[in-house]
Amino acid sequence: MRSQRHTDNIRRAFTLQADAYASNPTLANPLRLEYLVQAINPSENSLVLDVATGPGFVAEAFALHSRMVIGVDVTRAPLEIARRQLQEKNISNLHFQNADVNHLPFADAQFNVVVCRFAIHHFDNPARILSEIVRVCRINGTVGIEDIIVSEHRIRANYQNRFEKLRDPSHTKAQSLTYLLRLLAGAGLEIEKVITGTLLQDLDKWLANSHTPAKQAAKVRALMEQDAQEDLSGTSPYHDNDNRMQFLQKTAIVIGRKLR
Repeated sequence: MRSQRHTDNIRRAFTLQADAYASNPTLANPLRLEYLVQAINPSENSLVLDVATGPGFVAEAFALHSRMVIGVDVTRAPLEIARRQLQEKNISNLHFQNADVNHLPFADAQFNVVVCRFAIHHFDNPARILSEIVRVCRINGTVGIEDIIVSEHRIRANYQNRFEKLRDPSHTKAQSLTYLLRLLAGAGLEIEKVITGTLLQDLDKWLANSHTPAKQAAKVRALMEQDAQEDLSGTSPYHDNDNRMQFLQKTAIVIGRKLR
């Protein structure tokens, strides 16, 4: 029951955010997308699954390097954007479908590569969903996860997750890098590559993209101002020359090979 309620939260949030998400230059950055593709390095004959594809940025990037790509998402609104873009660009080896990541509608060991970008922090049971991701990946195939990560220190991690969830109720919990490594290893993957990075966020744009209500947005701003003074989360908030609040979300790409 809790899982279904959370799935409904995700659908509401990303139906509301679909247009803003699809036009977000940070998420659509072709250099970042190509960096992820090159880190995973699919063969030209690969069958790729993009889990929680949203408007299809990642799926489209992989389609340039793979035989076939399927992008799935539980929310229809971003999928409709992805399909419109697909028609405009006339890409023939890319398909999108609506699917629940808790129960992927694919056979065991169907894909050479399974990728999931900036979605783990929305899942209420990451271990269960990762087991589904691994299930549909072939032995010796590749699983690539990219997500925001939080501090290894619990209190600091909780501080960031507090303002992340205030901003977007579909956010459940961003995890530390240590957690992600244990999650993938526990699912039967051999960790082969770890790449860390950052996303620079403008606080006002970040809140506007998620349509955060004014009351919650005010709480987020207050937490950020306190963080800027006391270094409470590791996101390093600061005011730029135009007095706009900026902060850094830390990110990690973790790539594993399925052992069995």
